[in-house]
Amino acid sequence: MRALPIAVSALTALVATLTLTACDDGGSGDKGGKADSSASPAGSTACKADQVGQEVAASEAPAAGDTGSVSVTLTNRSGGDCTLEGFPRVDLTAGGTTWSLAPEESAQPEKLTLKPDETTAFTITYVRGPAGDAAKGAAVKTVKFGLPGAGADLSFPWKYGEVALRSESEPDASVGPLQRAGD
Repeated sequence: MRALPIAVSALTALVATLTLTACDDGGSGDKGGKADSSASPAGSTACKADQVGQEVAASEAPAAGDTGSVSVTLTNRSGGDCTLEGFPRVDLTAGGTTWSLAPEESAQPEKLTLKPDETTAFTITYVRGPAGDAAKGAAVKTVKFGLPGAGADLSFPWKYGEVALRSESEPDASVGPLQRAGD
């Protein structure tokens, strides 16, 4: 009787292995048992800037030296699945000067597949700079951002005060990875 449970366990393991092998997409080029993480689900492509809706909300830094955040929520309006992975490219513009934001240190982006009307979000974290001191703060007027794998950019007006400068070429701000939003 003891042999039966072992035989059933071995059979279950064999069926599970065969089932997983049958799930291979047939052309992924899978080597060494690792899945190709760059493959998109069937019918899914990179989310395009002209196929997403955007909503901006802020927890504004009230005074110079305080930290604030601006959340940008994106909704898939493409009518099909689309994928995103990584950090958006974010530029702050003040007058004729543009600064590119560094990704948030130690943040790990995840690969997201958005179905129609699903949302994702990223956050810009910044330190408010002193008003009227161009050496210590940038009077940002516009934020322009691009999605990973998409060519076109989106933008919105910056209404959250000056952004502190670490140096002439580096704002005291960073951008977080794209993450699933909502339920």
